[in-house]
Amino acid sequence: MSEYASIRTMTRDDIPAVATLEQQIYDNPWSVRVFYDELAMENRRYLVAEEDGVGIVGYGGLLVVESDAHITTLGVDVAARRQSLGTRLMLELVGGAIGAGVDHITLEVRMSNEGAQRLYQKFGFAPVGLRKHYYRNEDALVMWANDINGIDYQSRLMGVRNELAAAGHV
Repeated sequence: MSEYASIRTMTRDDIPAVATLEQQIYDNPWSVRVFYDELAMENRRYLVAEEDGVGIVGYGGLLVVESDAHITTLGVDVAARRQSLGTRLMLELVGGAIGAGVDHITLEVRMSNEGAQRLYQKFGFAPVGLRKHYYRNEDALVMWANDINGIDYQSRLMGVRNELAAAGHV
């Protein structure tokens, strides 16, 4: 699999493939209906990463409410991991949040998912709390990134972009 998957807006036609990928990734996956409902809402933005000849290899979602945004979901096919696809999806989602004029962005992540936590920390997310039993059999770490329109955060994003470019993952 190549690191050159294209990232684009999710469409209704993508949902069956996204839901199948979701079932392969997560213990308690969203249903097809949840994806259709989410995609239909105005304050949501969903993306897919698509690899020629392979299909959808990743996806992510963003919810915007006034000055805050929430990463609702992020998933990458196991076979496509370690190719910076999660980083590229996060750049697009955070960019969408900034474009929507939000100041802060949040997400939940499994306590055991250290790889995802490292990814989110790269984007300036810091732990602020715990949600007991958020997942079927595990707690969630609540993380926030603040002042995402500020110069410090913009510098952080530039660093992430430069890292991707240096690794040839653009």
